[in-house]
Amino acid sequence: MIKIVPIILCGGSGTRLWPLSRNGFPKQFLALSGVNSLFQQTVERANKISNASISSSKPIIVTNEEHRFLAVEQLRELKIEADFLLEPVGRNTAPALTLASLMVKDHYSEDAIMIVMPSDQSIIHEEKWVDAIRQSIHQASEGGIVTLGITPTHPETGYGYIQKHQEANQNNAFEVTQFTEKPNLEVAKQYIDSNNYLWNSGIFILKAGVWLNAIERFSPEVFKQTQKAWIGKSIDHSAFVDFIRPNKEDFLKIPSDSIDYAVIEKCPGQLPISVFPLDAGWSDLGAWDAVWSVGQKDQHQNVTHGDVLLQDTSNSYIHATEKLVGVVGLKDIVVIETADAVLVADKNNSQAVKKIVEQLEKNKREEKNLHRKVHRPWGWYDSIDVGERFKVKRIQVKPKASLSLQVHHHRAEHWIVVKGTAEITNGDQVITLSENQSTYIPLGQKHRLTNPGKIPLEIIEVQSGSYLGEDDIVRFEDTFGRS
Repeated sequence: MIKIVPIILCGGSGTRLWPLSRNGFPKQFLALSGVNSLFQQTVERANKISNASISSSKPIIVTNEEHRFLAVEQLRELKIEADFLLEPVGRNTAPALTLASLMVKDHYSEDAIMIVMPSDQSIIHEEKWVDAIRQSIHQASEGGIVTLGITPTHPETGYGYIQKHQEANQNNAFEVTQFTEKPNLEVAKQYIDSNNYLWNSGIFILKAGVWLNAIERFSPEVFKQTQKAWIGKSIDHSAFVDFIRPNKEDFLKIPSDSIDYAVIEKCPGQLPISVFPLDAGWSDLGAWDAVWSVGQKDQHQNVTHGDVLLQDTSNSYIHATEKLVGVVGLKDIVVIETADAVLVADKNNSQAVKKIVEQLEKNKREEKNLHRKVHRPWGWYDSIDVGERFKVKRIQVKPKASLSLQVHHHRAEHWIVVKGTAEITNGDQVITLSENQSTYIPLGQKHRLTNPGKIPLEIIEVQSGSYLGEDDIVRFEDTFGRS
């Protein structure tokens, strides 16, 4: 029986899919190619690998503090358990995989085979993916590194390429000759014509010990600092999940590097590395044209989501979130409507959306990071109106959940219960309010909102004051470890 451990890398912000994907709710948590989110689809695919000769452990999710509860909530919907590794800051994928490998070595064995997967990819033919992974596992059990290479369908300039040896080995894998970075169009056409190149999927199959030896050999500073951070780790049991945190001080000293740059591209001729070709409708959904390509199209090759009306429109992707969107007499466009932002783009130039995001960042616009509706571990809030010295929010708190005990230095708050029951700490008082009742939280007063009931609690919050930013908050106690 071969032991495997799925490793799901759940970082990144997916800026090319703005305004749906934002730092606070990135693309892996969006349902872009099906009912479930890309993250959920990744976890479900991993659950299909086990068979009579392959035994799988719980997946290890490598993510960050901000996104941990999004991941936990989406796993709950699937009724799937996982272990969590939380990075205090982003250091790219090489340190993330090194942390996961150290965890696999300590919890299982350095001979356990890791299935390393990004959490934001779409696979149309999952049975082909599972079959390729199972073949790769048997190849990886002999040692060395195995990757999946995507059979290219066109000369794509946005992907890295893998050059493979002409002849397959006894396991139907091909030795990797070299990795090349994103080429220009002319070079990409040459690669396609040669029939000897595959797209780099970012999916790797290898033993934990193989990765640790490789990272120590090729990127010793990444290995050394990550090992220090792992040794100094802490474990926090919160919301029925164990969160494993590497030591923050040591983690900050780790050089930022990707799996490919730190190790993979250095392997050909140095360490055994092979590739399995995969033709399974793969996409990394790196831009809106890629989302369109995997979507269900109408007779005019349009893909729509939400309340959309079209007239004389073709080859387009239209996503309506809040409002009715009508499009007339256009082709090859992308329209994305959200509560606080609308994007209109040439579908064939949708990679350039990142330049809009860069402008948002330069101008310190909050639309880069958060939607109007913001998810929190206790529920969500929706900023439904804002003006000079006031803001109005609709807030929902999950049953038995509680916000932190907190204080604001620049704003007062009025709370009106519209659904459910609220237990409110307001200074030295603890009161219970039901539907249509209200209370006032003075500026500088310690307060807390709790839902003691069995149904969601909804309130309307009216803030007033000189500064209404989300960073005007001091936490004293917090169920979710944020104080």
